[in-house]
Amino acid sequence: MISVMLFSVVLSLGASAKKKAETFDVYEYGTQRQGTTLTVTFEKGRFHNHPLFAVWLADEQGQFIETLYVSESIGKGVFPRADRKKGAWMAGPIQRPAALPYWAHQRGIINEFGTYNPTPAKPEVDGVTGATPGSHFVMRLTTTQPLKGRYRLMLELNQSWDWNEFWYNDKFPNDAEYKTSSQPALVYQVVFDTACPDKTYAFKPVGHSHYAGKDGSLTPDLSTLTTALRIAKSITLQVP
Repeated sequence: MISVMLFSVVLSLGASAKKKAETFDVYEYGTQRQGTTLTVTFEKGRFHNHPLFAVWLADEQGQFIETLYVSESIGKGVFPRADRKKGAWMAGPIQRPAALPYWAHQRGIINEFGTYNPTPAKPEVDGVTGATPGSHFVMRLTTTQPLKGRYRLMLELNQSWDWNEFWYNDKFPNDAEYKTSSQPALVYQVVFDTACPDKTYAFKPVGHSHYAGKDGSLTPDLSTLTTALRIAKSITLQVP
């Protein structure tokens, strides 16, 4: 009996140690800038599977100021596995308007095709694009100018092919862009004040983007989203 109890304690301690040993990869973007460094900590949720991200700064009213980070495949307009040719996936340029449409439209830069996604000819600025983190992460994001006052930090994420009972594969059978996204991109927001230093703020989901990226709308009703709401377990902002 004592041996069984000791074994149970060892297993419990081992599980606890494993949980504490989970590491957060650290990334830095905008290091060439001279502004304020904001720290975003992302703890992945149960249904996390390499989603695409964009993080941007807006003023207190929500007007776009600048991109602080975007997944490289979107920011450069080149996916590592873009086209199916001769039975194999080949890297190449491609537009994925359903991926992060709210960010793209807020950014407001029209490409050579008359749409809003960055392309190889018109990519996002250097220093804010990077590989999509595969697990928990901390991002230190530096703004162009020092911040003073109240702002919004926005985060949009999208995970392809996470279907559910409402957003199912054949919901829009003739819409190829919808099928690259399934549940629409989810938009998070936090309002912060530089007058409150050393404070941690929690991001909250505020809506979802257009299911096929046809416009820059934000739908506040999240009742149709399921696993998409569990891609992230928690997202927080630390203001210096």
